[in-house]
Amino acid sequence: MGAMTHPLPPEGPDEISAKIRASLSGLPPAAQKVARLILDDPDHVAGSSMSSLEKEIGVSGASIVRAAKALGYAGYPQLRLALAAASGRGAPPDVVTGGVRRDDATADIIAKLAHAEQQAIRETAAHLDPAVVEAAAGALARANRILSFGVGASGLVAADLQQKLTRAGFICHSPADLHLGMTEAALLGAPAVAVIVSDSGETREALAVLEVAAGAGAVTIALTGAETSSLARTADYPLIAAGSERGPRPGALSSRIGQLLVVDCLFVALTHQDFASSDAALTTTRAVITSHRNSRPHG
Repeated sequence: MGAMTHPLPPEGPDEISAKIRASLSGLPPAAQKVARLILDDPDHVAGSSMSSLEKEIGVSGASIVRAAKALGYAGYPQLRLALAAASGRGAPPDVVTGGVRRDDATADIIAKLAHAEQQAIRETAAHLDPAVVEAAAGALARANRILSFGVGASGLVAADLQQKLTRAGFICHSPADLHLGMTEAALLGAPAVAVIVSDSGETREALAVLEVAAGAGAVTIALTGAETSSLARTADYPLIAAGSERGPRPGALSSRIGQLLVVDCLFVALTHQDFASSDAALTTTRAVITSHRNSRPHG
């Protein structure tokens, strides 16, 4: 008698959304249209036949099937079933969702942004691979030097990681200048680590620093929103953060929230691997900062 198999637990809406966002950039254009409609209105797709969906978004049935398979389902019927099963575990009906519009009241803007950023956190947590986080944290624990690099809004996330690592006693630099980033990357050898942040995973500067660091012998960690991107495919340890940017929202708001969650998870996993020394360093640096805050000028 063969071994008994058990069906996988049904996916929740956050797992499905995270899976779609992470693979979106790698889908063909027609399949992207299907995926974006699922993100915008999953209940509508769950209740739509293939023929009605073909007419609505102007793609072929074959493209719809390819999109479903690219997202891990056997076909469109299985995708519809997954969406229908997940719909009962979505946001409460009183949550204000959707993109920010020009005529929105301030209260609705706050509610929509709060929902989007909470969604980014839930999706990131649902899609983040604990084994990859643990392995990446292990590489950081063994590193003699760490480079944390990103440009634009991703540079803010890289700087946040650098601040945390420095407080915990690690030697970490986060240069804002590309030339300095490439210079530091060229000097990294084993067991150094380069952490490269880019939401798209295709930022030219980020890829350049990753290539130089890898060529120098460093372990590379990618923090990106696209698991099929060049950055994710090239790095030793790809960490995927969810989040989407639409409308007048500069500075990658929700994607940055997802990235910051990944940074926090990576940092705490690291401190757990080397708890004694990290805790001692954090205690020492916290005492110095607290002393400075409480000090009063003399005179």
